[in-house]
Amino acid sequence: MSPKASSLTRERLVDVAAGSHRLQGILAVPSAARGVVVFAHGSGSGRHSPRNQYVARVLQEGGVATLLVDLLEEDEAEDRAKVFDIELLADRLQAAADSLRNETETRDLPLGYFGASTGAAAALVAAARHPALVSAVVSRGGRPDLAADCLCDVAAPTLLIVGGRDEVVVELNRQAYEQLRCEKELTIVAGATHLFPEPGALEQVARLAQAWFCSHLAGRAGDSSGGPNRQES
Repeated sequence: MSPKASSLTRERLVDVAAGSHRLQGILAVPSAARGVVVFAHGSGSGRHSPRNQYVARVLQEGGVATLLVDLLEEDEAEDRAKVFDIELLADRLQAAADSLRNETETRDLPLGYFGASTGAAAALVAAARHPALVSAVVSRGGRPDLAADCLCDVAAPTLLIVGGRDEVVVELNRQAYEQLRCEKELTIVAGATHLFPEPGALEQVARLAQAWFCSHLAGRAGDSSGGPNRQES
C-alpha cells in the first residue's frame, strides 16, 4: 500500500532560483523533522516522478523532510546534452540545497541527497564539492561512474542500492564502491530491474533509504577515512 502524507506533514510548492533559471519544487516537512533530503532525479525526470514521490513519503514517515525539485526547466529536459550534464545537474542540486537555508522550517536541518540514475552522479558531485554540508547520500539504480573523478572526495556516508537484474549498473556500482573512501554500503535488491517495478522492490528501496537517512542525518557516524563499510547481495 502506498504511504500517504501525514496530517502532521506540511507540504507546499516552492520556487528555487538557479542563476537566471527558476526551478519548481515540492517541499514537505513533517513535524519535528530530523533532517531534509533533496531529490536528484535522473534522465529528465522531475518532481512528479511516482517512484521518487513514493520514496519521499516513506522518508517523511520517518521524520525526514523532503524537497522534490525539477533540476531542469521544461524545455531543458528535452535536451539530452543537459540531461547528462552532471556538472550542471550538480549546480542545480546545490542551488536547491542552498534554498533550504532560506526556509525557516529547514535552515537548521542536516542535509542529505537522494539520487536516481544520472541524478545519483549529480548528488555525489555536489556532496564532494561541499563535504562539510552534506550528511548522507543514497543512490537508487544510480550511475555513480559518471561522478568517477569526484568519488574519492565524497565524505558523506553513502548507500548504493541496485537491482540484482540490472547487471551492467550493478558492475558500475561495484567499481564506484571501491573508489569511495567514505562510510559506504552497497545493497543489491535480488530480482529487481533498473526501475524496481517488481512487487515489493521499491518498498525495499524506500525502507533502506529511510533507515540510512534516519541513522546519519543527525551527524556522521565515522569520518571519511574510518567508517564501517559493507557490501550486500
